[in-house]
Amino acid sequence: MLKKRVLTALWGIPLLVIAIWFATPIYWFTMLAAVAGLLGAVEFFRITGVAKTLPLLLAGLLFTVLFIIYPHLHCNWNVPPLTILLMAAVVLAPILLLFMPSKEGLFQSWAWMLGGILYIGWLLGLLVALRIGPGTAAFPEAGRNFLFLALLATFGSDTAAYFVGKAIGWHKMAPRISPGKTWEGAVAGLLDAVIIALLFKIDSPLQLPLSYWQAVVLGLLISIFGQCGDLVESLLKRNFGVKDSGTLMPGHGGILDRLDSILFAGAVVYLYYFLVVL
Repeated sequence: MLKKRVLTALWGIPLLVIAIWFATPIYWFTMLAAVAGLLGAVEFFRITGVAKTLPLLLAGLLFTVLFIIYPHLHCNWNVPPLTILLMAAVVLAPILLLFMPSKEGLFQSWAWMLGGILYIGWLLGLLVALRIGPGTAAFPEAGRNFLFLALLATFGSDTAAYFVGKAIGWHKMAPRISPGKTWEGAVAGLLDAVIIALLFKIDSPLQLPLSYWQAVVLGLLISIFGQCGDLVESLLKRNFGVKDSGTLMPGHGGILDRLDSILFAGAVVYLYYFLVVL
């Protein structure tokens, strides 16, 4: 298991770094996020049963991708693109149900479809918004670097929590949801995320406009919300009797098993960037 995790990280992390760093001739990170979101949505809809209703599955996948790329949509309309997407997802999709021969369980599937669109599509769209967000005069690549912070601190927190939990974890954090999670691992994850956040204060191409206390607080928030995101996905799988969301990433499970922490942690960094920095 450990060997598979390491091998997956050896090719996955460089690919992610390259996709984030280079934004020409196209936004590579947006493409990567769209592909990952599409695969993650397939796993989510399979787990929740939405995949059994083909029209809802296709609508869910389409809207998931649209929510991911919506930060690139600019128009002079009086209605924001996000509002139009939300309205279409809520209104148009259930109309499809009226034409289905079997009506049993359709409304529940529609609710899960909306949940998957928001959970995966909208939250990944926040990461895309971070990547293309305008920088400041002193930090022109602030959006890109905050995205790196969100991802690296989340990965670091997950890794520290995993290894410390395996080595010295005795106190179970959520035994009914994720028996492998321990409080010792959680604390290690917090510390690792803070250390990584502090590294973004160093004078380098990745430097961010953070004070020491802001870096500490942001690192803690990334780890806390990332670990909560992990537990939320574990709760989803436990409710549906599934061990892993898929098998696409050897040693890690499915795509959704890798996105769970990032989705919640990224939302925190997005809010900090757009509310505090800009």
